[in-house]
Amino acid sequence: MKRIKPKPGQESVWDYPRPPRVEDVSKHVRVVFNGTVIADTNRAKRVLETSHPPVYYIPPEDITMEFLHQLPQTTYCEFKGRAAYYTVRVDEKEAPAAAWFYPNPVKGYEGLKDHVAFYPSRMEACYVGDEQVQSQEGDFYGGWITSEIVGPFKGGAGTWGW
Repeated sequence: MKRIKPKPGQESVWDYPRPPRVEDVSKHVRVVFNGTVIADTNRAKRVLETSHPPVYYIPPEDITMEFLHQLPQTTYCEFKGRAAYYTVRVDEKEAPAAAWFYPNPVKGYEGLKDHVAFYPSRMEACYVGDEQVQSQEGDFYGGWITSEIVGPFKGGAGTWGW
């Protein structure tokens, strides 16, 4: 693994902290599924963690929540606490467990409460500003890759031992 040196205007995921940091984002963030904009905000938050592309969390007020259907499954993050999941459904198209949220995040991550993160690989498109993001390989972390972010990124085959 060799860190890619960021150019002006870029960030390296290897400069992100551990434990992760939550930042407010004023850029326009959108999520599209089955031809429908299901989330649209200028009030997202992003989580930055060493070796991972940012994950964007959108306030529920800026999501058409009728397209999200909560699942009984949960997972546990050592930093943020217990996450719950949504299936995204628009008309006849469905993406199971394609979004997650923290109903009761642990201390230090309270700002993420009920904000929803989407796996970009399971959506039709996700945007930061006018740029369509690339999904993080491996899909475990749900990172959003833009031209402003350089890696290498953890998540793909052979990176679990980093």
